[in-house]
Amino acid sequence: GHRRKNWKVRKFVLRDDPAYLHYYDPAGGEEPLGAIHLRGCVVTAVEGLPDSKKYDVENILFEIITANDIHYYLQAASSTERTEWIKAIQTVSRTGK
Repeated sequence: GHRRKNWKVRKFVLRDDPAYLHYYDPAGGEEPLGAIHLRGCVVTAVEGLPDSKKYDVENILFEIITANDIHYYLQAASSTERTEWIKAIQTVSRTGK
């Protein structure tokens, strides 16, 4: 959603073997729409984006920067959930295969 001015709701599945975050259409479908390779990535909390003033995203955004320098901005449902996602992704990025 950071390249477009809208956000899309996606279902995410975190895997450690191989270390990927797969995302799906929440309306259904067995095949992932895409995947983010997590091995060696950096994940951090984001306190705001230039266009985020239009949306209620304070304290719930985080960013994944892959080893190939691709940036993904994701929005969690709450600040607690954001913290949980960051910790889980950091673990997989270090220990996943």
